[in-house]
Amino acid sequence: MAEAVVAFDPVDDRILAANAAACRLYGRRSEDLVGARMSALHPDQFPSLVVFTEAVLHQGRGWTRALALEDADGKGRQLEYLASRLTLDQRQVVVSLVNDLEDVRRREVDSEADGFLRDGMEGWRRVEQVFRDIERHNQLILGAAGEGIYGVNAEGKATFVNPAAERLLGWKAADLVTRNIHHVVHYAHPDGSHYDEKDCPIYSAFRDGATRRVEDDVFWRKDGAPIRVEYTSTPIRDRGSIVGAVIVFRDITSRKESEERLRAALEEVEQLRQRLELENAYLQEEIKTERKHHEIIGASAAIQRLLRQIELVAATEATVLITGESGTGKELIARALHQGSSRSHRPMIRVNCAAIPRELFESEFFGHVKGAFTGAVRDRVGRFELADGGTLFLDELGEIPLELQPKLLRVLQEGHFERVGEDRTRSVDVRVIAATNRRLDEEVARGTFREDLFYRLNVFPIESVPLRQRRDDIPLLAAHIVKTCALRLGRPAPQLTRGGIEQLMDYDWPGNVRELENIIERAVILDQGGRLAFDIPGRRVGLPLPATPSQPAEAVVTETNRRARDRANIIQALAACGGRVSGPSGAAAMLGVRPTTLASRIKTLGIRP
Repeated sequence: MAEAVVAFDPVDDRILAANAAACRLYGRRSEDLVGARMSALHPDQFPSLVVFTEAVLHQGRGWTRALALEDADGKGRQLEYLASRLTLDQRQVVVSLVNDLEDVRRREVDSEADGFLRDGMEGWRRVEQVFRDIERHNQLILGAAGEGIYGVNAEGKATFVNPAAERLLGWKAADLVTRNIHHVVHYAHPDGSHYDEKDCPIYSAFRDGATRRVEDDVFWRKDGAPIRVEYTSTPIRDRGSIVGAVIVFRDITSRKESEERLRAALEEVEQLRQRLELENAYLQEEIKTERKHHEIIGASAAIQRLLRQIELVAATEATVLITGESGTGKELIARALHQGSSRSHRPMIRVNCAAIPRELFESEFFGHVKGAFTGAVRDRVGRFELADGGTLFLDELGEIPLELQPKLLRVLQEGHFERVGEDRTRSVDVRVIAATNRRLDEEVARGTFREDLFYRLNVFPIESVPLRQRRDDIPLLAAHIVKTCALRLGRPAPQLTRGGIEQLMDYDWPGNVRELENIIERAVILDQGGRLAFDIPGRRVGLPLPATPSQPAEAVVTETNRRARDRANIIQALAACGGRVSGPSGAAAMLGVRPTTLASRIKTLGIRP
């Protein structure tokens, strides 16, 4: 066709086809034009384009002369669109002839001149009727549009308001026209603070001539209720001067509420995902951790008394403080308490307080939010939150810094805490079981442990008896450990001889059950003939038991002397192991303590690595 023709999808705002005449008219190549946005051809006339396409879709056809095309020299050329609605592949498509209005007017002038000459006043009446029809037609289009549309003049006063805007704002058009509409519907920010007219993007459009698009703002209804809107404010020009603006807006309250509910739901899902990930990682770590036995082994009076204590307190919600030397099975007691409680369906979360750097205690216990400190690249769930509904086992309790103890006391008493870097208070339901190899009453006396926290934790104390005070349990323990080690190493279980048992019972086991496990495992590994030979260091046979009230101690060791002795002993073990702390040939195995416990003592005693 000789005339310019363009087809576009009004919903996707995409040009589907254009002939050669259209390419010449728009000054673009076909490959640049097809697929481009229709609104991009008229960037400052988006409301007029919306009104035109709404009319075509509503009535099946339509026309407009309200759209202009800007030339390379900056001058605008008015265009005329004559369009029809087509259905293509089950979607509505607008196909339009496009004419340069200057050419059309030139033809119209020639035609009208001939008509006026022939028809005289009758022609003038017909022209007048045409203009009345155009005005009525535009009113019908404004009335049919689903978006709210209103116009303002250069003073900011409303010039027209369509029915959709009346419905959304709760005002009648007659009440808004001639009034400063910013003061009526746009006078406050979403938080209720005053919105100055000079900052309003709508009014900026007719002050600097730039189109403004705002995706999330608030208009205020007549009844004072806010509605969230997105809008476009487009300046109106008359003979090159800006005389006002047209505002097209849409109520997005429901959409934003749905987005916020979805965002909140996603945040909750993310928190649950992080918690499940941490629980899974923790449980996997627990599974990988070597456990030499899963039951409390023994038939001595001390063990029977311990089992009765566990049975009494396990089903309650009481806080339990387990004391005793390293290697006596304090964690085993904690697990028995957890398994016998109503919280056994949830995991028992263990925190080794001796292995946490001092500056990370609060984050480890209570979690942190992203950006709370250097390195906090995302939110992190703390151990208290991870143990919600279950049991939290605080091992090596005496290592908790004094400055953190008030926060620990608060969560124990009230069940409330805040993550590091967050003001929100969270609630947890956690049963706490604590363990320590220190004398906390002495720590309280020295001022290194809070007295109120000690009494809050020491509701039901349980003492884990050292192995030297229940020697009758050594044969049962040894048999169980041999069987477990052999099964783990994939070899037949060797026989325990009477001489071997006597050898084990003659030793005082300063490292308790953990040291016994290490000695037996080493013997199982070295076994060649099916009979175990134990390499017991130092042959510390028959050392006197700790003094009882009826048996006064032969000598009193001061705290300073004890620390000096322990420090020298650890340094000697480290030297013998070439500085290695963990592993079968490490200093921790030689001393019969856990690597984490030895690392804590090295730090406490000030031994330089």
